[in-house]
Amino acid sequence: MGRDTSGGDDPGQAFVAALGHTFANRDLLREALTHRSAVDRQRGRNIDLRHGNERLEFLGDRVLSLAVADLLIRRFPDESEGELARRHAALVRAETLADVARAIELGGRLTLADSEEATGGRHKPAILADACEAVIGALYRDGGLPAASAFVERYWLPRIEHDPKPPRDPKTALQEWAQGRGLPLPSYREVGREGPPHAPQFVMEVVVRGRTPAHGNGKTKREAERAAATAMLGALK
Repeated sequence: MGRDTSGGDDPGQAFVAALGHTFANRDLLREALTHRSAVDRQRGRNIDLRHGNERLEFLGDRVLSLAVADLLIRRFPDESEGELARRHAALVRAETLADVARAIELGGRLTLADSEEATGGRHKPAILADACEAVIGALYRDGGLPAASAFVERYWLPRIEHDPKPPRDPKTALQEWAQGRGLPLPSYREVGREGPPHAPQFVMEVVVRGRTPAHGNGKTKREAERAAATAMLGALK
């Protein structure tokens, strides 16, 4: 069994208001809020939850990428593809998704197995990021691109406005920091993997001579390397 604080079929008025969309098919929202660890809890309902929220997460990842790209094109009509790409990478990464999930108090609405609950699953950045993508997927399935895009614009536009200049790639910034001090280039290596084989979370370590190694997680090794570089840059400040 698993613990569900979402009140069964009622996701909570405040949470629905945060999404900005009233679901015609509430099963989609229930699916988005069900972690794969708690699939057994939902058996017997007229809904296919063999994969928890992973299928909606898969869809939401693609919808988010499109919605953010469209938002950036409209907001920065004069920027180059490279500048837009750097903004896009920062906005769709797991850290940003987890931040949005916290802003809408998504963790408290999740259905988790007792084992995941006991290890602080409601606060794990990877679970929050994945669930946020699943919610975006559910919004798309229920209300189409307008519903999903409205949610993305509501929570991502303030982040875009907060950084008027395109962000620098963290790996490039860390490399320049090391070169400026006559140090060898940073080195990266995989130190672990988490999650199921079909959707792993990579854990990468970055080493800079004379500094404590830093680590980062991501759905790809490249994303995890960027997260590790970001962590290292934060430690250097």
